[in-house]
Amino acid sequence: MKICFVGSSGGHLTHLYMLKPFWKDKERFWVTFDKEDARSLLDGEKVYSCYYPTNRSLKALIINTKQAIKILKEEKPDLIISSGAAVAVPFFYLGKLIGAKLIYVEVFDRIDKPTMTGKMVYPIVDKFVVEWEEMKRIYPKAVNLGSIF
Repeated sequence: MKICFVGSSGGHLTHLYMLKPFWKDKERFWVTFDKEDARSLLDGEKVYSCYYPTNRSLKALIINTKQAIKILKEEKPDLIISSGAAVAVPFFYLGKLIGAKLIYVEVFDRIDKPTMTGKMVYPIVDKFVVEWEEMKRIYPKAVNLGSIF
């Protein structure tokens, strides 16, 4: 199984990295911002850089969609996992088209409001994970696995 982890640097990337007990023995690659925190955290990992800033940016969406096409065509992941933010959207929608399974983990600091990215990918994911029971009112099909932290 090959896994693609896609997300913004900072908290989103840290969130994904905390899943290390799950991914440490699996083939994987990362898609994130080319920033110092990401380079440091992912030293020795296979990493693709994506365009940023992404928040509500049509330019970033177009550039990252082109990146997603190229990366997904080359890597052919079986599973794509993200906790956001916007860079996840093109990878999830294109990943769905190539048959990858999709898992989205809504961020820990959202207790009673959805994120924009969560709302956008919820309809197409195979598994939507929340960390607070209150979030199941917003995402009824979600699975509450509790805190990753």
